[in-house]
Amino acid sequence: MKSVLACVLAAALASTASAATNPLTVPTKLEPAWQAKTRDVFKQAIEIPSVHHRGEMPRMAKLLADQFRAAGIPESDIHIMPYEALPGDKTVALIVRWRSPHATKKPMMILGHMDVVEAKREDWKFDPFVFREEGGYFLGRGTSDMKNGDVATTMAAVKLMSEGFKPNRDIIFFYSGDEETNGRGATLGASEWRNLTDAEFGLNADGGCGAYDKNFRPLGCGISTAEKTFQTYFFTTINPGGHSSRPRPDNAIYDLADALKALQNHRFTPMMNETSRGYFEERARQEGNSALGNAMRRWLANPNDGAAADEIEANPLEVGLTRTRCVATMLEGGHADNALPQRAKATVNCRIMPGVQPKDVQAELQQLAGPKVQVTPDPNYIGEPTPPSPLRPDVLKAVTKSIQKLHGPQMRVYPLMSTGASDGSFFRAKGIPVYDVDGSWGISPDDERAHGLDERIPVRAMYDDVVHWQSIIRDLAS
Repeated sequence: MKSVLACVLAAALASTASAATNPLTVPTKLEPAWQAKTRDVFKQAIEIPSVHHRGEMPRMAKLLADQFRAAGIPESDIHIMPYEALPGDKTVALIVRWRSPHATKKPMMILGHMDVVEAKREDWKFDPFVFREEGGYFLGRGTSDMKNGDVATTMAAVKLMSEGFKPNRDIIFFYSGDEETNGRGATLGASEWRNLTDAEFGLNADGGCGAYDKNFRPLGCGISTAEKTFQTYFFTTINPGGHSSRPRPDNAIYDLADALKALQNHRFTPMMNETSRGYFEERARQEGNSALGNAMRRWLANPNDGAAADEIEANPLEVGLTRTRCVATMLEGGHADNALPQRAKATVNCRIMPGVQPKDVQAELQQLAGPKVQVTPDPNYIGEPTPPSPLRPDVLKAVTKSIQKLHGPQMRVYPLMSTGASDGSFFRAKGIPVYDVDGSWGISPDDERAHGLDERIPVRAMYDDVVHWQSIIRDLAS
């Protein structure tokens, strides 16, 4: 998933941030020797094409596992777990436990995913799976989504071990192998492998806070404490068809088009939870007396004010934050240019508000589409609603301390709801609260490249992330 929230947050706050020095030129607090070690592991990680169906995930898991082995984690606490993500697509997850010698607290878990989305050489300016450093950036597929987080969390733990740090709780590291496709690894991690992953709470490196805008002004830090449910539906129409020279009054493609037009104009009921309330309280403060700020205040005062929610969502930076949203993403239909279509199908992707059941959204879509269109969920992925994670004062305090130490006191910290989806949702669904708290900042939103071309991350941001996770671990496990 990675940087959807960072992009939105950065754009939303740009008008309120104060000027700052170019962060690309500010030295990192990570020592030179650890910079070199981190860079070496990061380079190896980027050059492993851990893409769906390529069969490279075991090599990526071994790279991370080897760092923990070298730091002294016994083999009995390192588990490379094979599984089938999709039919015919075998992958692995990595689970590592750093045991406390005298635990006084329940375990905490650190999450990430080792897979990346496909990147084609002909589309990029350079080979996406050859690590590069230029202009103050590391470049390559996975540099920002999210091998940066995998490497930073691993190296932070290794560095703490080398310094003799003894946690007062077990720390579990969970890295899945199919977050970008089906989320099967996280599903297993939260259920069948629960004996290896059971924790009081989780910290997700796949998303989080800290950013600068294109003018290098520091922006706020959002901790994602809630996620929308990902669910795809298919709109299908069936028709007897016939010869194109004799059109029927009904037509599969037209019927489907009518349903999609209805979808385009539909608005689900606005909803508010603890996370979105915290977010909009902060955003309203930042917006001052602007029209958008006033709309936010009206909605905060009355969550049933659909007009205020509409005005908020009319701003492209706030889309999806007040309600469930569904959008058509793919089309197919017909079989010949001289024949009436016998079948037409649209793929509709929904991001459903926390706590809302996908079957209820399906029923609303079916009513909207009408009797000529059948609405069915994607059988390969049935979303499971997740509750927002309650705000933990200890997590908030640890993140605030780390972020402000790295970026200054102007970095305000507050909750966010992700409009995307990550492995954290599967653990939330099974009772483990998860918080997205990664510290590898970027220059946003104008340079957001996760899942896109010529992906990159500032060099300093990669090294700062190790410092960030070292601080987080130390504060929450000591």
